Amino acid sequence: MRNIRWFSTGESGPAMSLAPWKPVVFCAATVPQFTLSASNAIVETLVHVPALDGYSLGATIYAPVGVPEPLTAALFSCGGSVPAARYARFARFMAANGVPVLVYDYRGIGASRPPTLRGFRAVHEDWSELDCGGAIEYLRSLYPRAELIGMAHSIGTLLVGGAPNVAEISRFVFICAHTGYYRDYMPKYRMPMAVLWHGVMPLLTRVIGYFPAQILGFGEDIPAGIAMQWAARRTPEFHPEATEPDATRARAMISRYQHVTGPVLVVGFTDDAFATRAGTRRLLEAFPRLRAQMLVIAPEQVGMAKIGHFGFLRGASEVALWPILLAFLRDGRSSNALGIDATPPSCST
Repeated sequence: MRNIRWFSTGESGPAMSLAPWKPVVFCAATVPQFTLSASNAIVETLVHVPALDGYSLGATIYAPVGVPEPLTAALFSCGGSVPAARYARFARFMAANGVPVLVYDYRGIGASRPPTLRGFRAVHEDWSELDCGGAIEYLRSLYPRAELIGMAHSIGTLLVGGAPNVAEISRFVFICAHTGYYRDYMPKYRMPMAVLWHGVMPLLTRVIGYFPAQILGFGEDIPAGIAMQWAARRTPEFHPEATEPDATRARAMISRYQHVTGPVLVVGFTDDAFATRAGTRRLLEAFPRLRAQMLVIAPEQVGMAKIGHFGFLRGASEVALWPILLAFLRDGRSSNALGIDATPPSCST
């Protein structure tokens, strides 16, 4: 049976050191067993969140009943073309356990989609600076005294880090984090995804006026500007000039990564084809001041046949995975909250 590996960069010092990683290895027997009982009734409220430029974003706030001033509140930033509705069950779980969660759709996606995507203007800078920035501002207005936690899935981890008011967030949870660079994927997926992202995507986008991902079974349709930026992600470095003649906003967004501070719990899975160790490491290198702890989980350790990039959203994760994140959100603890002994046991790796 594979092991959970906990990579810790430590709790002191202003910067995060990633090279080399020295994992502490834990036997499968040390995986904690949670017995949580969600006792709070919750209320789900559909809201329109104003982005920083005034664009109306569809969103839902999941809140525990009778907890007007929670200690913590969470903002959830979705994966790139994943609608907020797919995270509803997870958000309900968190709210039922006392942590209100705001989940929002980026402009052009889900409840924030206009009547037509043809001619609709949206780029990653909009999603990060304006949409995520607006969501942070809205959540702060709801809970002015709460500690704000930034949770994000997939490339949503890049978007939340580029928000101009990201300093409102004191802690982060990154799930399946990566930068979208195809050479970081598992080997058998590199060529097919390179053809899709860098060949099929820009071709169809130019012809149709947006990327018709739904027809192809790849999530929500994607606005043209986002799709063309995604298609231009061919190198390990970020090159915003690849799609826009004026990359001032994009460079500003990327520069904000350097100033994001606080602890981050990074959760990955051994069968994730996209957020591999290399991909997650590349993303964390963009945030040098975060204090990162990384938990890599094999599906069989938590009684699941597979997890991959989206298995975190499935119902089976409610028992196997979600309590790990809840412990970090609710109590501000990481390895100790998981009941993991910090002394490496003597077992085969």
